[in-house]
Amino acid sequence: MTSASHVIGVDVGTGSARAGVFDASGRMLGTARRDIAIFREPGGIVEQSSTDIWAAVCAAVQGAMVRAGVDPAQIAGLGFDATCSLVVLGQGGHPLPVGPSGDPLRDIIVWMDHRAVDQAERINAGGHEVLRYVGGRISPEMETPKLLWLRENLPQVFDAAWQFFDLADFLTWRATGSLARSTCTVTCKWTYLAHEGRWDAGYFRAIGLGVLADEGFARIGQRIVDPGTALGQGLTDTAAAELGLRPGTPVGAGIIDAHAGGLGTVGLEGGPERNMAYVFGTSSCTMTSTSAPVFVPGVWGPYFSAMVPGMWLNEGGQSAAGAAMEQLLLMHPAASEARQTAGAEDLSLPAWLAGQAAARVESLSDAALLAHGLHVVPEFLGNRAPLADPHARAVICGLGMERDIESLVALYVAGLCGLGYGLRQIMDAQDQAGTGATRIVISGGAGESDLVRQILADTTGRPVVATDSPEPVLLGAAILGSVAGGLFPDVAAAMRAVTREARVYPPAGGEIARLHERRFDAYRRLQALACDLRDEG
Repeated sequence: MTSASHVIGVDVGTGSARAGVFDASGRMLGTARRDIAIFREPGGIVEQSSTDIWAAVCAAVQGAMVRAGVDPAQIAGLGFDATCSLVVLGQGGHPLPVGPSGDPLRDIIVWMDHRAVDQAERINAGGHEVLRYVGGRISPEMETPKLLWLRENLPQVFDAAWQFFDLADFLTWRATGSLARSTCTVTCKWTYLAHEGRWDAGYFRAIGLGVLADEGFARIGQRIVDPGTALGQGLTDTAAAELGLRPGTPVGAGIIDAHAGGLGTVGLEGGPERNMAYVFGTSSCTMTSTSAPVFVPGVWGPYFSAMVPGMWLNEGGQSAAGAAMEQLLLMHPAASEARQTAGAEDLSLPAWLAGQAAARVESLSDAALLAHGLHVVPEFLGNRAPLADPHARAVICGLGMERDIESLVALYVAGLCGLGYGLRQIMDAQDQAGTGATRIVISGGAGESDLVRQILADTTGRPVVATDSPEPVLLGAAILGSVAGGLFPDVAAAMRAVTREARVYPPAGGEIARLHERRFDAYRRLQALACDLRDEG
């Protein structure tokens, strides 16, 4: 048992790097945030820079330490989570360009990048056995389609690459020098079969990436460890100086950002099998844990030891959630005026609209009445689950020519309802397959308001639970550091010790419940019609 008693969690999302300092009880003492750059090109290309991200991580950690007032000697461990983005490095760890810009600093294909749709469809046509463990169909958001795109479109970059990292594994390598990969990243996004402890060489050869198998998978991971496993000798001298911490500080194997939200929430009473994690941010993810594998068509997994070591995980979600709401709202004529007003009150546009909606009704559940006749299927970036359809697109039905704030509020509520119905689809599919989660435990910046939580409860018909942590995702990353640093014997023990229930939002009954049944039926019909019309050209 270490004498140090504090841990750091680092979360690298799509738009920022954040760090939080916690004590051993899970209480957050200080946090800091730094923005990270994002580059977009035609053809679904979205890229970032690992150099920029590491600099942001260092600044965030230093800022959080100052605000917490904790001495580096008191840090028992450090944990990282990150988006499931692909980092490409050449010899010596130098960045390589991953797109048409040719800029080597743009060395990351971001999770939401959809350049590899064609590659994903060709892989799916092969019907490989490993696809059983990604819900039956691989997504262009995963890494093997992206690797295949690189080999076919930038073969000189693919051949020159020394390592292909998931972003969380890049961060732990940059911190410790260890090339170990997390079970979470390679199982969820790279087709590693954790329950068998192996890569499927036949799969890689069949899809056109046989060179990786021929090399013994040296460029994508030969040592695979559970999240929270202490890596190397801890922080290297260089990384420690950059982060403002002590050399040798233990670092735990990382995890995908949404899964960190799961670690930071599902340790409540009833445990991971009863509590489904719902991380609501730029995208949304659902994480359902089971003691035995459950196969859910269109829902990723089952993955072994990908979030809670020793348990199986099914992962669903929406490719755009918070981002879909932003996209939807910016289409409205009153959005600019409302954004200015929200900014003056130091609020985001969605947060301001949530307050406006709540002020117009007697109870939060009644907010659904504001969207009368207006329906939204917010699939701007496809349907991740349970349809696994990257070509799906949004539908807005019932929108008139009103230009006032009231109609913008109605559009906001309709969009929230649409997200809730998409979440219900995922949970219904999981229920039919035999998973046992009965509660939704929410985290993520887009799900902080009481209105959002109540609408999600009402649209899904399940209670939504909030924990007492203001930053559950950061807490999840910190849990990894606490295990690596010896504060807890394992991840499950750490989860139980630091997660606490704050509030439950029960679903409405009566007429509101009947209203959502009707609206959910309309949602499914619009979704199906949009698919039919797309197929007709």
